[in-house]
Amino acid sequence: MRFYSRIVFICNICFIIAAVMWKIERVRRSHGNSNGLIQFQPLEATLVILGYSAIFLNLVFVFLSLYWLLTKKIKLIPRWIILFNLLIFPLQVYYHFILH
Repeated sequence: MRFYSRIVFICNICFIIAAVMWKIERVRRSHGNSNGLIQFQPLEATLVILGYSAIFLNLVFVFLSLYWLLTKKIKLIPRWIILFNLLIFPLQVYYHFILH
């Protein structure tokens, strides 16, 4: 679970980066600049794919965290990772289902 929680953490960081890049590119396109924010397209695509898939990984993490909290096995994972992943989940739901 420690490995999975860290993977979800990395994907959540990519989600934040992808959301910021999306907002910046919308502003740039409204001003007439159609160039991408990152000129290295494979890096940008990787960040977007990891960022957008983070909501599904984070959903599984939330359910697993609740299960392990009830069975008291949650002590194996650092608390800051758990808190970060749990706090970012409502933002992901808002971004994917309300904002888009």
